[in-house]
Amino acid sequence: MDSAVIKIDDAVVSYREDVALRGVSLKVNNGEFIGIIGPNGAGKTTLLTLVNGLGKLVRGNVCVLGHRLTPGNGHSLRKRIGYAAQVQDVDPRMPLSVDEVALLGRYGRLGLLRGPTAHDRKIAGEMLELVGMTHLAKRPIGHLSGGEQQRVAIARCLTQEPDLFLLDEPTASLDWRAKTEILRLVKMIHTVRRLTTLFVTHDLSALPLACDRVVMMKDGLIWNEGSPDQVLTDDNLSRLYDIPLSVVRERRTASVLAS
Repeated sequence: MDSAVIKIDDAVVSYREDVALRGVSLKVNNGEFIGIIGPNGAGKTTLLTLVNGLGKLVRGNVCVLGHRLTPGNGHSLRKRIGYAAQVQDVDPRMPLSVDEVALLGRYGRLGLLRGPTAHDRKIAGEMLELVGMTHLAKRPIGHLSGGEQQRVAIARCLTQEPDLFLLDEPTASLDWRAKTEILRLVKMIHTVRRLTTLFVTHDLSALPLACDRVVMMKDGLIWNEGSPDQVLTDDNLSRLYDIPLSVVRERRTASVLAS
């Protein structure tokens, strides 16, 4: 029996004159933790957008959670996909508390004109506890640090009870401590919730070593893929990022890779 939950076959995605993906094929099995790395503009975010049912294919096929993606079914599939992007500046005046933001994850499942139930609030509370934010549940979201806001964003995704967990540069702009804590949290969530996880980053130091497989992207193509031990060599990284070997070795020595 095929255990793949994501199948991408010869996908081409273009934005006006820019080709973002140039015939990408990828298969992800149920429960895998995939790290997707590469320089800025490599097509990593576009790949996640495609999985999330928002990409516009010029050519190719995409199947997610057993369904071939079409212009009409992306919305229903997104109910089963949790997506967390990098932290954005939040206006301190935003009138939403931490627990209200977490509860937003339920609205895709509730349907039109239905409000959250006690069960929905219970799930949101459980997810805040999982990410360690229960003690700040009534704090305005705009009053949190970047790392705390990212924890709340992850709780919102989990409140949705997704089958797929997509993370797009979730540690960008965070300091060393917050980055390390988020990486540990993502690893724990993947293990505890048994989610299929795709983690995108351009920053090698933000790539969890817990990944089952690393996909290297460059110029809209999958350039290499394999286990972390196989592909994360100094030579591969030097060629992927177009930087000297000496710089790669220096950065790897100083990295904060989560184990």
